Amino acid sequence: MLGLVQRTIKHRSPDLMVRLYKSLVRPHLEYCSPVWNPHYRKDKLLLERVQHHFTRLFDDLKNLPYFDRLNKLKLWSLEERRNRADLIELFKMVRGLSSVPLQTYFQLADGRYTRGHGWKLVKAHSTCDARLYFFFVCVLNRWNSLPHCAVDVKTVNAFKNQLEKIQSKQMDFFMDN
Repeated sequence: MLGLVQRTIKHRSPDLMVRLYKSLVRPHLEYCSPVWNPHYRKDKLLLERVQHHFTRLFDDLKNLPYFDRLNKLKLWSLEERRNRADLIELFKMVRGLSSVPLQTYFQLADGRYTRGHGWKLVKAHSTCDARLYFFFVCVLNRWNSLPHCAVDVKTVNAFKNQLEKIQSKQMDFFMDN
């Protein structure tokens, strides 16, 4: 899709190209990301390479580092977006907005923990890699480290706004490292 956009659009204004990228290319890269979220570095880099190539289409941004190009175009890295989608999906489960009930896969932490928000979830013990990197296990550390002002909001849009504030303050919050 990126090649199609690159071949057919001759006047490459950043605004137009970002809109085309967001509507035609990125949905292919993020399809079912809460279910299939790569955990191997090589797979993450393979996906990120597409967005990396897109940001290099602009002559005035070619010599900048990748994350500076993303900031100029007001884009998040694909890894950040996948982790953000995981948090949004878990928020929907917590608030009862998802068809999957929270109690099916998660257990609320008991009241012994006094720091953070009141929606802390217990991380189940896992020994095999397949379960360790599954959505229901890998999202918990990031969820439990969210501030209470983000988790206590009532709507999905308010939660997304809180996540954007967190990303602007703490740049590596959504990165796996």
